[in-house]
Formats: sequence, structure tokens, C-alpha cells
Amino acid sequence: MPERDEGLVGDFPSIPKQKRAREKRQALLESGRELFLLNGYEQTTAKDIASHAGVATGTFYRYFADKRQLLMSLLENHLEILMPPEPSWFQQDPEGRLASILENHCEQLNKLGLYKVLPELLPKDSELAEVLAAAKKKVFQTILERLKKAKLSGLIWEDLDPQTVTWAIMVLMENVQEKGNQTGELADFQEIAKVICRLVYPPKVLETLSDQENQK
Repeated sequence: MPERDEGLVGDFPSIPKQKRAREKRQALLESGRELFLLNGYEQTTAKDIASHAGVATGTFYRYFADKRQLLMSLLENHLEILMPPEPSWFQQDPEGRLASILENHCEQLNKLGLYKVLPELLPKDSELAEVLAAAKKKVFQTILERLKKAKLSGLIWEDLDPQTVTWAIMVLMENVQEKGNQTGELADFQEIAKVICRLVYPPKVLETLSDQENQK
């Protein structure tokens, strides 16, 4: 997040300035992330996090008010990764570039892993739900505005509503991770990019953009 939501994160007990203290705080953050993914949010305690990080429980409370504040700090620092990507519609080889964007996005999601904790947490944390909904709305608006500009340039379907197309794109991009669970197969980023590009571009435009890339 560019700006901290004080209601969500709150004031930290202290902000470490010395290198060793910063390292301990970072170790607690990483320890919390690992345990939340391994055991779930509810089953993880501040004592567990401190022990896993190799520090005393009192050290945990020196830097974080509770485990929620630690998790909110992790989410705050990585909110952009949890949001769908914001593709451009003016680029050449749109299918290939979008596939690359989606693959990179999923790699970052899997590396961070925190999206796995959200289904457990969101029903119980209305403040977090509101923050994530607001961030998602910003992504929606960015994609919509880019589609409107592309429509003015004659690049996308004239008879389709950009807002509806944006909604469909968001649904597809947000559920790339779930495709494997539903179909039993790994996500094919090229195929997903192909579907999204067919929603956006008429065949002639898509062919022209692809030809421009091939002529390089």
C-alpha cells in the first residue's frame, strides 16, 4: 500500500532502527508468513511465531501488538501482488505478452503464498475485506480506462461494453490459480491470454498486432 491504513495496521509498539533489531523484526515477519501458510491463521500464535523465528515471545510484542498486526504488515507490503495485473492493450504480440504477465503474476503469488490465508481471514475481518475491495476497484478502473482508450483508437470490439469486458477479464485473471483445482490441470497461461485477447480484440486487429511483432 502506498499509504498505511491506520485502522487496519495500527501503530506498532516500536520501529527498530538498529540493523540487528530490523533483522529480528524481519525474521518474525517471515516466520509468521510461513506458519500462517503451514498451520492456518487461527492455529498460529504469537508464541509460535517467536519460537519459529528463534526469539523470545517478548521480542514479538516489542515489534507487533498481536499476530493480526503482523499479518496486516505482510499484506500491506505485498498488496500489489495480491491484485490482478493491469495489462496494456496497445502492445504488439498481446497474447504472448499477456501470457508472460500472467505467469509472472502467478509466480509472485505462489512465492508469497498469502492469498491462501485470505479465505480464512476475510469473513472475520471486515476492515481487511474493505481494503482489498478498494484496491481491486482501483485495478478495475485502471483496466477499464485503458480499454476505453483502446476503443477510441479502434483497437477493441466496437459493439462490446468496456465495463462488461473489464469485469470478464478480472474474473479470468483472479481465478487463474483456481483453474488447476477445478480442472486438475496446471494453468496454461498462453490459452488464458488467448481467451482474454479474443474478448478484447477483433480478429483483424489481433492479427495485425501479432504480425507487427513477427516482423521485428
